Amino acid sequence: MAELLARQALPATIFVASAGVRAGERDPFVDAVLAEDGLSLGERHPRTLDDLEDDYFDLIITLAPEAHHAALELTRSLAVDVEYWPTPDPTNASGTREQVMAAYRDVRERLRARISGRFLKPEAKNATD
Repeated sequence: MAELLARQALPATIFVASAGVRAGERDPFVDAVLAEDGLSLGERHPRTLDDLEDDYFDLIITLAPEAHHAALELTRSLAVDVEYWPTPDPTNASGTREQVMAAYRDVRERLRARISGRFLKPEAKNATD
C-alpha cells in the first residue's frame, strides 16, 4: 500500500520500492481500500528485502518495529537514512468487515498524509487536494 501511494504522489523520477521482513500473501483488504480510491496493485505481490533487485537507497522508511530493526542492521555500514513511521498493523483489527476496513482505511490515510508531509512541497500538496 505504501509503495503504491508513494508512486501516486511522487514524481516518476523517484525510485520507490516496498519490501517486508517476511514473505506473505497479498492482503485482500489492502486491495479493497486501494480500489476505493481507484488504485490497484495489479500483479504485484509482497516482497522481502532479499527480493529487491536494487540494494542502493538514499532513504528507507520502515512502518513496523521489526522492519526498522532489520533496516538498521542492513544499512549498518551504508550511507542510508532510515526513518521509522510507526504505523498500526491493520491485520490485528477485529470485528465486523466494516470495522476491519476502517482500520485499513486509517492506515491508508496515515500513509498518504506522511508521504505528503515528508516529500511534497506546500504548493504540490495544494495541487493534489
